[in-house]
Amino acid sequence: MTREERLEKQKQRLIEMKVPEEDLHEQGYRCIAGIDEVGRGPLAGPVVAAAVVLPEEFSVLGIDDSKKLSEKRREELFVEIKKHAVAWGIGMADHQVIDEINILQATKLAMRRAVHDLEQKLADAGKDPLDYLLFDAVKIEELDLPQQSIIKGDAKVLAIAAASIIAKVTRDRMMVKYAEVYPGYAFEKNKGYGTKAHYEGLGLQGICPIHRRTFLKGKSYPSQE
Repeated sequence: MTREERLEKQKQRLIEMKVPEEDLHEQGYRCIAGIDEVGRGPLAGPVVAAAVVLPEEFSVLGIDDSKKLSEKRREELFVEIKKHAVAWGIGMADHQVIDEINILQATKLAMRRAVHDLEQKLADAGKDPLDYLLFDAVKIEELDLPQQSIIKGDAKVLAIAAASIIAKVTRDRMMVKYAEVYPGYAFEKNKGYGTKAHYEGLGLQGICPIHRRTFLKGKSYPSQE
């Protein structure tokens, strides 16, 4: 595929991913947020959610489900999204909360926190308040706003894809820092997922303070605490 063909494909992809938000704008909604999370599957670290409002004229090419992008491209788009977004918010639930209330409820809590962070930033900047929420695969009944749950939304809706990138880069950077505090698990490479190197670290060093104990239930690893 030539450079021109790739560029044309990205332009077409952008047009397609903007359709759900454009339909909502036509219905009268003005401030639409896409919300997504990362970190449901790892054995360690927090689950992190992001909520993003993009302007109607947003034209950055290459936005997609963060899992489909290289680390280098995610980092580049992270900067562009933050630069051009109307506003964005972050929410998270750490390993202790995950163990206390389970990963699904912790995920929803992180999403609620991301929405509340976004609402505060919009208010501080004097922007329109949120009036519609687009979630990837879940619904948050506790949020009293019109909302829609879209299966594989991070591959279909521009704002959700943007949120997936913001959440992914935010969490990955956190795990790289944790790798310095808790070496031996290769967190800088696996970001807490259950890779061979991670399990080898668990076998040699045991459970560190940021491990999710409920995810390691039935395994006999010593604890560093």
